[in-house]
Amino acid sequence: MLSFFRRIINSKAGIVVTFIVLGVIALAFAAGDITGLGGNSTRLSGDAVATVGGTKVAAAELRSRVQTELQGVRQQNPTATMEQLLEQGGLQSTLDRTINGLALERFGQDQGMVVSKRSIDGVIAGIPGLRGPNGQFDPANYQRLLADQKLTDAQVRTDIARDIIAQQLMLPNQGATQVPMKVALPYASLMLEKRTGQIAFVPAKAVDTGAAPTDAELQAFYKRNIARYTIPERRIVRYALVSPEQVKARAVPTEAEVAAAYRQQAPRFAAAEKRTIAQVVVADQAGANALAAKVKSGTPLADAARAAGLEPAVQTSVTKAAYAAASSAAIADAAFAAQRGGVVGPIRGPLGWVVARVDGIEQVAGKTLEQARPELVAELSKQKLQQALSDVHDKLDDALAKNATFDEAVADQKLSGQTTPALLANGGNPDAPTAQTDPGIAPVVAAAFQMTEGDPAQLVPVGQDGGFAVVAIGRVVAAAPRPLAQVRAQVAADVTADRARAAARKLATDILAKVNKGTPLPAAIAGAGRALPPVQPAAATRAQLAQQQGQVPPALALMFSMTKGNAKLLEAPNNAGWLIVKLDTIVPGNAAGTPAAVAGARGSIARVVGREYAEQFARAVRNTVGVKTDAAALARVRADLTGTGN
Repeated sequence: MLSFFRRIINSKAGIVVTFIVLGVIALAFAAGDITGLGGNSTRLSGDAVATVGGTKVAAAELRSRVQTELQGVRQQNPTATMEQLLEQGGLQSTLDRTINGLALERFGQDQGMVVSKRSIDGVIAGIPGLRGPNGQFDPANYQRLLADQKLTDAQVRTDIARDIIAQQLMLPNQGATQVPMKVALPYASLMLEKRTGQIAFVPAKAVDTGAAPTDAELQAFYKRNIARYTIPERRIVRYALVSPEQVKARAVPTEAEVAAAYRQQAPRFAAAEKRTIAQVVVADQAGANALAAKVKSGTPLADAARAAGLEPAVQTSVTKAAYAAASSAAIADAAFAAQRGGVVGPIRGPLGWVVARVDGIEQVAGKTLEQARPELVAELSKQKLQQALSDVHDKLDDALAKNATFDEAVADQKLSGQTTPALLANGGNPDAPTAQTDPGIAPVVAAAFQMTEGDPAQLVPVGQDGGFAVVAIGRVVAAAPRPLAQVRAQVAADVTADRARAAARKLATDILAKVNKGTPLPAAIAGAGRALPPVQPAAATRAQLAQQQGQVPPALALMFSMTKGNAKLLEAPNNAGWLIVKLDTIVPGNAAGTPAAVAGARGSIARVVGREYAEQFARAVRNTVGVKTDAAALARVRADLTGTGN
């Protein structure tokens, strides 16, 4: 789990998110994002939102965790807002994960579980973003990050220890996959249930919308729906690109550099003998002797090895030095002294007794400096190009660290600064909606929306070739509605569409009332006084709906949540009108005589039964430890996060 988590953390921002909510997020993975496990709600004293076995969850901590979760969401969706996160249950799910982590930690400690300092050190050292230029963990990077984020080493270690205990407790439960046949049978039978019905469509365009809207109607509609005509926050971004092409002139190797590289890599270009060698490593000498005897008598090495339960390893076009490094000097001497087809061994190696066969001998001619020049020039050019980019990056980084402005840093490196129009977080320009967004500056815009006005310029990677950009915010344009005069035509169209939608709903409601009083749906449609599309039959089984993997038509989904003989109203997609769905028959399924269906149900349940066990275990742990939440304190946190608190 932690190794997976490390792989997704490569940016500095990602590491920050990890450190603040490491235990919470990893626990969500391990426990299947267990939510909805609310404890007893009661009034708590102080600033605590909840208590878990005597440990308090402070309101400030919860706010911080939710804000950090929003930062993580914005890495995938820069336009995400706190209001959207809260509407989707982000506050409660964050609290639940925090409580679960604390409860599991307390339960584990009560059972005598401990986490060693070495284990925690390994987790921290394994995060890629904390590695230095040599690829090893850099304590300076770690301390710098702690200082930047106002975190302490103890806080980080506490979260990691909590996560490790939670994983050790939850993973055995989540790994469960056994489902009894008697449990699977009812589910399999349910999937075979078939329903039939009818669907009628009342399109919005089939009704009258009346006269053109008046100015008063436009004004009122505009005010009621001001969010429709509000342009989200935009940013004017200043940036300067540094690409490999810009520093290409500095990356041309000199003749002296090419000659020096040739001398340093003399063995690479010298004449050499390469061999293709197949070998088998046998644990004991007696077995190796028997294997060698078989091969020397004519049995192919691969066949003899497989008969002994082994598999040969083949090294193709390997030099003596490389083969010696992979085996031993004695084995390499013997293998390179043998003729083509010769069998070597058994010879004692680092891992056992080696029996080898020489399958090929290749004499490779050496290369002169002129012959090696093209590949050396290409390699040196690539190295010098990366070094040139790194030099520019370091100089800019040093300048910005010394409080240089965007203009000063760009001018010092003779870069070309550019300024974007006021852009949305997705890179679009609402003042030019038909213009194509530039994917090349998407990282630049994304970085700008992670900054606040007045922040110093930042260096942002661009593309996959080592290029980067200096990015600064020129100006933040606050979200604001367009004046009615600019969107008058759109408002008029929206008023007309709203009228049509309301009129179509009234017509559909009248038809629905007749159907639920016993009028057949086709007769009710025919008597509506409008030219409406004919009624369509509908039939499906639950299994067919499941096969559509979440792409089930809404009308069919509604039909499987209704009672027989009933009819319901459903809005059609894209405000196109209204659907009337009537359920005629329900045919129960019976999978008793269908082993394949039962087996399929067992397999489906097996994929989620571990999560169910994990959820039940977490609930039991919470009950054992004791959890109390304060609804009023939670409401205050929500108000603070949305800016509506006092």
